Amino acid sequence: MKVNQSELAEFILLGFPSSRELQVLLFMVFLAFYFLTITTNMFIICIVRLAPSLWNSPMYMFLSHFSFLEIWYTTVTVPKMLLDFVAANNIISYQGCIAQIYFFFALGLTELFFLAVMAYDRYLAICQPLRYNAIMSKTVCNQLAGWSWLCGFLSAFLLIIPSSRLLFCSAKTINHFFCDFIPLLIISCNETLVTDMVLYAVAWVIIFYSFFLTTVSYCYIIRTVLRLPSRIGRKKAFSTCASHLIVVLTFYGTIIFMYIRPTTQYSFNMDKVVSVFYAVVIPLLNPLVYTLRNREVQQAVRKALAKNIFV
Repeated sequence: MKVNQSELAEFILLGFPSSRELQVLLFMVFLAFYFLTITTNMFIICIVRLAPSLWNSPMYMFLSHFSFLEIWYTTVTVPKMLLDFVAANNIISYQGCIAQIYFFFALGLTELFFLAVMAYDRYLAICQPLRYNAIMSKTVCNQLAGWSWLCGFLSAFLLIIPSSRLLFCSAKTINHFFCDFIPLLIISCNETLVTDMVLYAVAWVIIFYSFFLTTVSYCYIIRTVLRLPSRIGRKKAFSTCASHLIVVLTFYGTIIFMYIRPTTQYSFNMDKVVSVFYAVVIPLLNPLVYTLRNREVQQAVRKALAKNIFV
């Protein structure tokens, strides 16, 4: 018997079936990751806000938005996962499942737009240095950030609408640690061809369009840097965009693997591991990459500590 969303009360998240001891260990590991993700991203936001030299720089203004995004991106999935490690029943309501899908994809798509915007910012800084301040004004930066948030949250409705129209039979168990679109699609009992087409259309258009813009920006950056006569100049130019490039490659690599393929090729165990990487690990990796490899951030931290110590 098919059941629609008004009649379906809840789902069971399978998570990571294992012994009680391993469940406790996983709880402690993911709790540590979550705590570090929140604190490191909050640290970046505070440093950028408190240092005028950073806050007035478009690159770091975008970085503060990016860190704020990462906090909520990991909060959508990890707290529920932590609760399921210690709870007797890993239950999530239908409304909670749909909300989790929406915010997870809304924030993920917003991150794609921000990566493209940040790549464009690095392109202007390296390839158009004399026009950089005129083009990337405070108003333009705020508009680009605002459009990134708006486009990400509006685009996610393209996935929520077909998700809310799925029908379900007796199966209520989702083989994942959070409500993802593909596992929900797999347990539905109605024809999913149209829904599959919507998913791939959204994935191909948004993921590859943002990836194309980012790639074009870096092609121009690499071409410009290689033409610099000074070896020191080339090294300095590459250092300004190396951190962003690392984030781009890791994030795009995982989401392309997850969402640019037919649902028939979905492997639950492997894909849960990949999902852990982009939902838990990458939000922590991003601030570490930006801070550990960035001299301006390190200098701002030293100035802030010196000011607090000697005041």
